[in-house]
Amino acid sequence: MSAAWPAGGGLVPAARIPGGELAAVAEAADFAVLPVGAVEWHGPHLPLGTDLILAQGFAAESAVPGDGDGTPGGAPGTAAGPRGVLFPAVPYAACPGQTRPWPGTVAIRPEIAVGYLADVIEGIVAAGFPRLLIVNGHDANMSTVRAAMEWVSGRRTASLLLVNWFQLVTPAETAELYGPLPARGHGGAYETDGVLGFDPGAVRLDAVADLPPRPKLPVTHPYVLVESRPEPWQGWSGHVSLAGEQTGRRVRELAATRLREVVAAWVAAPLPAPPTDAPLPADTPVGAAPPPTDVPPAGTPPAGGPQPEEAP
Repeated sequence: MSAAWPAGGGLVPAARIPGGELAAVAEAADFAVLPVGAVEWHGPHLPLGTDLILAQGFAAESAVPGDGDGTPGGAPGTAAGPRGVLFPAVPYAACPGQTRPWPGTVAIRPEIAVGYLADVIEGIVAAGFPRLLIVNGHDANMSTVRAAMEWVSGRRTASLLLVNWFQLVTPAETAELYGPLPARGHGGAYETDGVLGFDPGAVRLDAVADLPPRPKLPVTHPYVLVESRPEPWQGWSGHVSLAGEQTGRRVRELAATRLREVVAAWVAAPLPAPPTDAPLPADTPVGAAPPPTDVPPAGTPPAGGPQPEEAP
């Protein structure tokens, strides 16, 4: 079913695959990809589907036709890039308390999100896609998707790769793009530029003035800080005046390149072994290592004379 893909690889939509051809497509595919986003307030300047635009946009960038030197956009008949199957996006998600009260946010309970995502992920794997890339556009999904992935990986042979678009461009690189002012907050310049990179018409840069975010803690160590309302805050914060279509194109280019690098390395690696419900022999006590297979039965005289005792 290699004819299902454009020349040189790329993506085909799962929703358009005839049921009778699914097995052949799955056999020929290198991986499947699932975008996960949210419907959430990002301020007056960004659409409610910001996270969906980003998840779907970068998911579409995960496999593009390759040319002879491995870069995208090559001519037909040259070396192919990976072949992926793009599944419809998960649109709704658990949302933080910081955005739930704001208009347009559609939040589902975290425990519902984990169960729903586990079923979606397992269904894709069961359809014949042991490699599944999940492209995330909503930071709160990182915990729920990770929990669902862990559940499925104990039930199915699967290699599940979660990539958050927000992390594909480093803080040092955004500092080069935007200068010393913070740019990476919810609804801020960096996220605004992400949307501008895919859909400039969805952004209203003139709808807001800058809302400088609360400073981060003055430490360099990694941490996670969750607060009820990090004033100043209007369901978003940031220096939106730093965003523009030129930096939006640069953000898209950088993040898409990194995503394809991750995918290429992942597809080249071997698949994992199947999960098992019996990691130890049935007669081995829990917490004890299984006996070596070359140890003689108890009571057998040692070969070669007395042997020293092992240290406890």
